[in-house]
Amino acid sequence: MQPVRAKTAERTALLGIAGNLLLAVMKGVVGLASGSKALLADAANSASDVAGSLTALIGLRAASKPPDKEHPYGHGKAESVASIIVSVLLLFVGAELFFSAAKTMLGGMAQAPAWYAALALVISIIVKEAMYQYTIRAGRKLSSQTLVTVAWDHRADVLASAAALLGVGGALAGEHYGIGWMLYLDPVAGMIVAGFVVRMGYKLISEAISGTLDQVLQSDQTQELVNAVLATPGVLAVDDLRARVTGHYVIVDVKISVNPRITVYEGHDIAKTVKHRLMEQFSHVSDVFVHVNPYVSHFPTSDGANPESDHFANLVH
Repeated sequence: MQPVRAKTAERTALLGIAGNLLLAVMKGVVGLASGSKALLADAANSASDVAGSLTALIGLRAASKPPDKEHPYGHGKAESVASIIVSVLLLFVGAELFFSAAKTMLGGMAQAPAWYAALALVISIIVKEAMYQYTIRAGRKLSSQTLVTVAWDHRADVLASAAALLGVGGALAGEHYGIGWMLYLDPVAGMIVAGFVVRMGYKLISEAISGTLDQVLQSDQTQELVNAVLATPGVLAVDDLRARVTGHYVIVDVKISVNPRITVYEGHDIAKTVKHRLMEQFSHVSDVFVHVNPYVSHFPTSDGANPESDHFANLVH
């Protein structure tokens, strides 16, 4: 990870930690004072986000480390691992919130919270939506899977807080108009909050696991890379090109064909040019491995033959 990118990513993660911590404290205090089960559940959700953001920050710092002897392909997968941890945390917290809210509802002890519980949830929705907008833009700009994961966590919190607000508002309305069953909207909202959390956790863990399995970009995603290689002086064909996703960046393996009559030194220079061109032209390319083949389609062999081989076709994988 480049220094500027690493600094921006860490600043975004730190902002998430500070925001979630303040919201967790506010909603926890107000939830206890107001007696709102939905708000307490939402506070627990924000507290879990603090732990998730800390995990994301650890992953970002690990991913920013340069390649070393034990990790020659870099530490990019640390972001995917961090994303998995955040997602698993969401699943566990969501399940706990669901059972806690269900227990409250089935216990027959529901009561309307104080009015300021609704105010706390309105503040939470505004703050979390602002955090989502900031984080999703940073994640997409930096091609950071972890920041995108954390951003969608913020958006899930917006929806969860909105559901909690409906529950609190419904319970307040039930108390005001003397409608007993509406008092249960507060714990029901807690269950809905848990449902949002579990659903988002499942979605994000599926995406994070995919990012750890050496996913290869498809042909439509690598066409620009192929075109850049073909535009390199001395490259006569691209025999094969694979771009392997590793966290926020990709590692490219490419086989090129060159004039078989040039020297090894000249072929090596062409390969170096290909590597530098890809790394300079595409910010998400972290490293390039180039294999040089002799281009035989238009150069007769020693016995005068002019072979045509599918092996030297322009293949893109």
